[in-house]
Amino acid sequence: MTPADLARLHALCFTAPPPWNAASFSELLSSPHVFLLIAPGAHAFALVRVVAPEAELLTLATDPAARRQGLASGLVARVEAEARSRGAETLFLEVAEDNTPARALYSLCGFTCTGRRPGYYRPPEGQPVAALLLCKSIG
Repeated sequence: MTPADLARLHALCFTAPPPWNAASFSELLSSPHVFLLIAPGAHAFALVRVVAPEAELLTLATDPAARRQGLASGLVARVEAEARSRGAETLFLEVAEDNTPARALYSLCGFTCTGRRPGYYRPPEGQPVAALLLCKSIG
C-alpha cells in the first residue's frame, strides 16, 4: 500500500481525529522506528512505532466493508509479535472513549485502561471526547 492508499483507507475510518494524509504517512514510514502491517486483501492496516522497551500502535484502520472478519484482531496479534521481535515489552495505544467497537476489540486482545485524557479528540461536530490510554504487556 502506498501512502496515498493508506490515507484513503484512513479517511474511510476516521473523522476525529482528522484522518491522516499521504504526506503524514510518508513521514511516519520514513522513520526506522515505525513499521506497517497490512492485512490480507489490503482491507486493513496497522502502523506502529517501537522505541524499546515500548511500542505504540499509532493507528489501526479496517475498511468498514470488511469489518467483523477478524482482520483487526489478526493485525493486533501480528503487531505484538513484530514489536516483541524489535525489543518491545509493552504495547500501548490511545482510543476514543466513545469508540465502542475498538474498545471491545482491544479488550478482547488483553489491553487494559491505564489512563484517560479528557477532551482529547475534537470531532468536527459535537462535544470533545476523552482518549483512553490502553496498555498490554507483550514481553
